[in-house]
Amino acid sequence: MSLLEEVVRLETEALERIGLADSLDSVKQLQIRYLGRKGPVAAILRQLGTLPEQERKQVGARANQVRTRLESELKAAADRFGEGKERGAFDPTLPGTASYVGTVHVVNQVMHEMCRTFYGMGFQIVHGPHVETDYFNFESLNFPPDHPARDMQDTFFVEGGRLLRTHTTPVQTRELNLRKPPIKIIAPGRTFRNEAISTRAHVSFHQVDGFLVDEGVTMADLKGVLVAFCRAFFGEGLRLRFRPSFFPFTEPSAEVDISCFLCGGRGCQLCKHMGWLEILGCGMIDPAVLEMAGHDPEKYTGYAFGIGVERVAMLKYKINDIRLFFNNNVRFLRQFF
Repeated sequence: MSLLEEVVRLETEALERIGLADSLDSVKQLQIRYLGRKGPVAAILRQLGTLPEQERKQVGARANQVRTRLESELKAAADRFGEGKERGAFDPTLPGTASYVGTVHVVNQVMHEMCRTFYGMGFQIVHGPHVETDYFNFESLNFPPDHPARDMQDTFFVEGGRLLRTHTTPVQTRELNLRKPPIKIIAPGRTFRNEAISTRAHVSFHQVDGFLVDEGVTMADLKGVLVAFCRAFFGEGLRLRFRPSFFPFTEPSAEVDISCFLCGGRGCQLCKHMGWLEILGCGMIDPAVLEMAGHDPEKYTGYAFGIGVERVAMLKYKINDIRLFFNNNVRFLRQFF
């Protein structure tokens, strides 16, 4: 029997057996038997080099046709059994499909924990728009026209004279324009800055702003709230210090540091050997801000503070690169499930 006749016989035999196959397992066995590396089709193709040129062309072309047809028929047979399973057949020997359950992102976990702490102190949670006007983002917060924060390098401007808010503090002036004191609010949310991305900075990050306006509010009230928050969030026994600072919308202004929880205040790489870690900015609301919102600064006073959520999360979990929060690396995120 010539090789060409053997190819024809092999095709007839294989097609007949494929037609009689009664399970997906038997189809797989036929695929290995006829199209495997040690199967008859591969053996015929290996013998082509021993044939005369004319016969080699005929046998090679026919063998390739047979291989292509067998591959097609085997796939069709496998699909038939696969469709039967979809119609309700169940094979208990097949491995199960793992289900991946989503969870809250670590940044949202930290922000929710911060909000719960302030909510327990009587603060109402309020949200504001991501796209703001220049008035609410800057002017109503006592930013003079020549303030550096108005520079294009710091702010994303959009059409219509609007911008992406650079902080969540505009919610403060929006609420001051809508309500009458007493007002006690925190405003969590996303903010945007036109900055170079690095280990400590990103174009998008989250803040929790808070403020209280009422009669007789003092700096002592502000310190009491922030000390209570920091110790509830980071643990009892935490030491804090208030350093003088400047913000256009508060006077006086301060920045709050906490004792480094890695070295206990002795000095290490995390705290740059200072023993302290900066945590937030705060101060008494500037009378000009209250006056622009229609409230008498002689009657009402208030305090305000702003906390960077990613910064707090980095300190709490000893994370050294803010970009890890936004890279969607599952191995990193799984640590906080």
